[in-house]
Amino acid sequence: MLRKTLHAGIIGVLISGLIGSLMTVSGQEQDNPYTTGQDVQTGEQLFGRNCSRCHGLEAGGGERGPNLTTGEFQHASTDASLFTVISDGIPNTEMVGIGQNRSDQSVWQLVTYLRSLSSGVRVEVAGNPSIGEELYHGKGSCSSCHVINTEGGRHGPDLSTIGDRRSPDQLLSDLLTPNERVQERWWTIRIVHRDGTEVEGLRMNEGTYSVRILDTDDNLWSFLKQDLSESERTETSSMPAYGVSFTSGELEDLVAYLYGLSRGGA
Repeated sequence: MLRKTLHAGIIGVLISGLIGSLMTVSGQEQDNPYTTGQDVQTGEQLFGRNCSRCHGLEAGGGERGPNLTTGEFQHASTDASLFTVISDGIPNTEMVGIGQNRSDQSVWQLVTYLRSLSSGVRVEVAGNPSIGEELYHGKGSCSSCHVINTEGGRHGPDLSTIGDRRSPDQLLSDLLTPNERVQERWWTIRIVHRDGTEVEGLRMNEGTYSVRILDTDDNLWSFLKQDLSESERTETSSMPAYGVSFTSGELEDLVAYLYGLSRGGA
């Protein structure tokens, strides 16, 4: 009787494990449950922290990773397979999964962000892009920090194809509340060297022993941390909130211009 009870118990455990595995697979095969605009934004932030070192800040490809903005992935043809690649990586390649440091929700949000880069879905906007372009270069002084098609500053993200990555609502949110999504790449830092030299600018690279800074005149500085008497890092955006200086109509025009910056044109 004891042998039969143990045998039945073992079978029960095996069946429970099999059901659990099937439920996990089933959960990953279902449609992506996280596809809102907020999920796109969260996915973009997760990408910046986990993936941009290899695939580039805008997912356009880097020295170690391919371009992820085309909508075509060599090892994933469905959202479920893309989920698996992000979670577990690709064997015998440099692509490692984000593993135990992730939740299913965060992986799905990464999937949503990557799909948004090539969605091709366009919506109508109310503003005038021609007036928006004038505001971009004039009143907004945006080109002092941002680059479009190789022209402009280097102290903010490249906006050449921003309309492919951000919806009009998201672009408006970026203009009104720029501190809501600031990637580490765009943090700033102020240091004082022990010889009295003071430098403030974009934090290009910071390690355990050194820091590199791009100042407002585009001069690149490099310091050993042991030689600094002061160091203060700012993790908020250097971009102003344009709701203060722009009217609602001007914001609409600027959004219309930015949304038209895409691979396919407006």
